[in-house]
Amino acid sequence: MSLSPGKLRHMDALSNKAGVIAAAAMDQRGSLAKSLATAKGVSQKEVTDQMMQEFKTAVTRILTPHASAILLDPEWGLPAAKARAKNAGLLLAYENSGYDNTQPGRLPDLLPHISVKRLKEDMGADAVKILIYYTPFDDAKVNDIKHAFVERIGAECETYDIPFFLEFVGYDPQGGDEKGFEYAQKKPAIVTGSMEEFSKPQYKVDVLKVEVPVNANYVVGSSVFKGPAAYTRAEALDYFRKAASVAKKPFIYLSAGVSNAQFIESLGMAA
Repeated sequence: MSLSPGKLRHMDALSNKAGVIAAAAMDQRGSLAKSLATAKGVSQKEVTDQMMQEFKTAVTRILTPHASAILLDPEWGLPAAKARAKNAGLLLAYENSGYDNTQPGRLPDLLPHISVKRLKEDMGADAVKILIYYTPFDDAKVNDIKHAFVERIGAECETYDIPFFLEFVGYDPQGGDEKGFEYAQKKPAIVTGSMEEFSKPQYKVDVLKVEVPVNANYVVGSSVFKGPAAYTRAEALDYFRKAASVAKKPFIYLSAGVSNAQFIESLGMAA
């Protein structure tokens, strides 16, 4: 993989001395507001901008001395960005939280008053991050929209010489439960196909943020196994290898909202 001197400088700012991107993520928006509302015993509408900013700032101040970078959002995360440790680089989200639920396909959108130029030059970002919901098995017209969307972001990041981190989260276009057994059986093909697609050069992605290709709850012998069995441990490990083999870009594994125990089990299999 070849990087421009400008992108390489930013990647160094996001990495530790060993060259590892050990980033913390605090760009949650809707899900964080929901969690804060639950913790405070209030409605989500009662969660104020100040509450969001204070929480993000506290997390950033506490975690960044132990991380190489922090991922934040421009909506509530900019005060937190100023509170980060000097050793930590800054990734900023560019996408609008959630997706368009007025039509099929979970189509993405960008924050309306934000651009890559503003993220880099005005807000001090070392990298731009985009999240999309994606499965290779959705309608071709839906995926063509998403492919063009990612191509535009890649070109914008190339113009401003800043790394592009693409995060994709799989889903079932038929509305099935992404945490359930049936989806677990489909997940290896969804993750592997997505990693292969967005490794293609036209997207100009520098780092892929990916889900693990299996659901550890359905791996026989897993510490979090709850059954039924979707894969043996040997099959699960093979799915990790196959997914990694198609990636032509560096990638980072996401927790994707699973429990700590499940994520640790997943990382153990990845290792």
